[in-house]
Amino acid sequence: MDALRSVGWIQGKNLTIEYRFSQPADRLTDSVADLMALRPDILIAPGPQAAIALKSATGTIPIVFVGVADPVHLGLIQSLSRPGGNMTGVTTNVPDDFFAKRLEILRELVPGASKIAVLLNPDNPLQRLYFAEEIPRIARHLGVPLPLVPATKPEELDIAFASAAAQHADAIIDFGDALTYAQAQRIIALAAKYHLPANYLFRHYADGGLSVYGADTADLFRQAGDHVDKILRVPNLWTSRYKGQRSSSL
Repeated sequence: MDALRSVGWIQGKNLTIEYRFSQPADRLTDSVADLMALRPDILIAPGPQAAIALKSATGTIPIVFVGVADPVHLGLIQSLSRPGGNMTGVTTNVPDDFFAKRLEILRELVPGASKIAVLLNPDNPLQRLYFAEEIPRIARHLGVPLPLVPATKPEELDIAFASAAAQHADAIIDFGDALTYAQAQRIIALAAKYHLPANYLFRHYADGGLSVYGADTADLFRQAGDHVDKILRVPNLWTSRYKGQRSSSL
């Protein structure tokens, strides 16, 4: 909103924003259907689940994703330099060795760590790809076991941390997605309860968390606002039904 206001888009004046919240994940289908019924000018998708669902719903409405770690790997865009199609956006990290760098930082903080648990969400499509392909490779390369402790719902986080402790993990890394972002304080408390030094993806974990290596989410959304502004200013993108008022949906 700050980015949009700074370039003249004012909610209720020349901009209408409709919000839909899709946590838990089983609400996502209904949220997408609601937004499609509104015939929005732009769709904003925070995270890979929302991005994939919206891309499946429309090939014509512009979609700006925010916080998708590897949109090329997920098939959302053709390349980072030339996205193609109706989707563009802002990633949370760069491909390749980003996760390995987070592990490196955690091992520097906990030099004796011989086993590091990985907290992830199997419902997150990127994480499914990553733990199937990349995490085993990284574990072999580093020579450190990386047991996976999954959680798809807030109530499963306690089970995940208990599992990490039961497997004698020396530390834990939160892969990071919409679920863990919303549950940050609970996760920090669980890490303290089970005496697990942790590394997190999102900046707001720094309020009580041990270490963070990742993007500033607020800044990602400011950049997304710049994308929205550029799209809204394309003259032939709109029809006369809006009579000068733009509509963006999240």
